[in-house]
Amino acid sequence: MSVTKKNIADLLSKQMGISYSQALLITNDFFDTIKASLAKGEAVKLSGFGNFVVREKVARPGRNPKTGEPVIISARKVVTFKAGLKLKETTRSGAS
Repeated sequence: MSVTKKNIADLLSKQMGISYSQALLITNDFFDTIKASLAKGEAVKLSGFGNFVVREKVARPGRNPKTGEPVIISARKVVTFKAGLKLKETTRSGAS
C-alpha cells in the first residue's frame, strides 16, 4: 500500500480534531512549500526524515536503447533525496 496525501489528511484530521478539508489544506500547503523551495534551488531538510537537494546534472553522451544510436542527454536539474539516520534505522528494523 502507498501513502497518499488523502491518507495523510485523514490521519491529520483524526489526530488533530480538525475537519478533513482543513487537514487537506495543511497537507497541500506543506507539499507546496517543499516544491516552491526546491524550485528556487533551496535544499529542504526535514529533521529525523531526510534531505531533498536540487542537483545540476551536466550534459552527457547516451544511447537510444531502441536503435542503439548515440544521443546527447541534455543538462538538467534533478531532485535527490538522502534519508536521515532515524528513517534509515526505522526502515532497517521494520518498526513504525
